[in-house]
Amino acid sequence: MKILITGATSGIGKQLALDYHAEGHEVWALGRNERALAELSDAGLHTGQLDLTDREAVLAWFSRLQVVDLAILNAGTCEYIDLPAFDSALIQRVMRANVETVAICLEAVLPVLRKSSHGHLAVVGSSAAYLPLPRAEAYGASKAAVAYMVESLRMDLHKEHISVSLISPGFVKTPLTDRNDFPMPFRVSVERASAYIRKGLHKRRAEVHFPKRFTYVMKFFSLLPGALWSRIGQWMVRS
Repeated sequence: MKILITGATSGIGKQLALDYHAEGHEVWALGRNERALAELSDAGLHTGQLDLTDREAVLAWFSRLQVVDLAILNAGTCEYIDLPAFDSALIQRVMRANVETVAICLEAVLPVLRKSSHGHLAVVGSSAAYLPLPRAEAYGASKAAVAYMVESLRMDLHKEHISVSLISPGFVKTPLTDRNDFPMPFRVSVERASAYIRKGLHKRRAEVHFPKRFTYVMKFFSLLPGALWSRIGQWMVRS
């Protein structure tokens, strides 16, 4: 299988790239970190150094691909709002990294996915999209936008027989989450995250969410009346 992964120079993306390569798949690993890409290249993976915010460069690079069977759009970032200062520049950065780059990659990768007899698109969102969370005005909103985009795209691509999966992780130990200054219940390793994702994508699940003991709790809270969850969130902030 020919697999393309964005954000493949660290965290979940890097682990997925290595694991899929170890399984014998042909993997294209995309990212910006030259040293990390060189390591992946030395390990036998195809690599591409790309700034995913540069639409023209992304479209040109993807146009050289012959076919992709599975595309995993994983690149993204995380920043939190710290009131009383509401930083609109932070919002712009997160939306650009998490939403605009997904849109650019979708435009670029769909033509090559259509060349596969069993094309499969997967996009990494977050369980943070299930419900509003303190300080997540930027990150949560960006992942909610990604989830909506993916769910809509699944309907439109159904007639083309392209599978679409949304990946909704809980906390995973990565360089991004290492910066967090709050408790992260049930945080899992990148190795475990990769195993969850590869298993779910192999079954072509519409949503791959993990760890279940965390994501099911989040899904339950998302069913509560908005006013009740808002009170719980306010209590969390006060605490």
